[in-house]
Amino acid sequence: MPTDTMRDRFITTTSRLLDEEPRLAVVLADISADGFTPARRAHPDRVINVGIREQLLIGAGAGMALTGMRPIVHTFASFLVERPFEQVKLDFGHQGAGGVLVSAGGSYDWPAGGFTHMSPGDVALLDTLDGWTVHVPGHPDEAEALLREAVEGDDRVYVRLSLQTNRGARPVGGGQGFTVVREGRGGTVIAVGPLLDNVLAATEGLDVTVLYATTVRPFDAAGVRRAAGATAAADVVIVEPYLAGTSAGVAGAALVDLPHRVLGLGVGRAELRRYGQLEEHVAAHGLDPRGLRDRITGFLPG
Repeated sequence: MPTDTMRDRFITTTSRLLDEEPRLAVVLADISADGFTPARRAHPDRVINVGIREQLLIGAGAGMALTGMRPIVHTFASFLVERPFEQVKLDFGHQGAGGVLVSAGGSYDWPAGGFTHMSPGDVALLDTLDGWTVHVPGHPDEAEALLREAVEGDDRVYVRLSLQTNRGARPVGGGQGFTVVREGRGGTVIAVGPLLDNVLAATEGLDVTVLYATTVRPFDAAGVRRAAGATAAADVVIVEPYLAGTSAGVAGAALVDLPHRVLGLGVGRAELRRYGQLEEHVAAHGLDPRGLRDRITGFLPG
């Protein structure tokens, strides 16, 4: 397992990038501010903490983008996408501004924080907007690679970080699309980000193709078509660490001219009101290996 978290790696990588990229700026809303203390001392005009003012967080980042800077805007996912959604829609989208939104907390990384700190619907919400690239790394090394790629452009990018992680990293980025991890003839299972290890354990011994996805928007329609078209039936299971079914529509559109079935697995809509631990939430949503195997084998033909 990695020795640091994705959020740790984000802080160290971004701090180095501030030294390398003069147009880069970081906008914070208290979250992770302590980690950026050395960077703020070195670059006081480019590391800005607006406090717990998430609408201002987005507006300040978009304003910097309009001056030619490349802003990285960071806080928990529920405060980065959900709370200031109008500002994300207007200040970045409507104005055509580019920037990198980097979240922490995932769907339920800190259960003790309660539902206010959980954001299983963030990717689905961004899906209502045009022009966003969405990265969901499954390992700190992947998070670093995708972040470095994101800051080089001028487009709108969302990088979703989580405490959940796979044991090892895989090559990501560069527009390569989904990666074939395992090949089979009995269906296709797409594992998104930190759920790859659980999917591999769940499909052990099954005759299925497993694709690994870290860049989920734009969706790799061609890669899914290749994998599903090579199997006996175009049956696709998508396992995502956020709201179940988020990518079912785009997968269906990719397969629209093929007879197909799509099953979206992920976080359920029902709120789990006991704090518990992260691993207990994974199991309660059926995203542990046992839960995934039961639902995958129940869906795919024998």
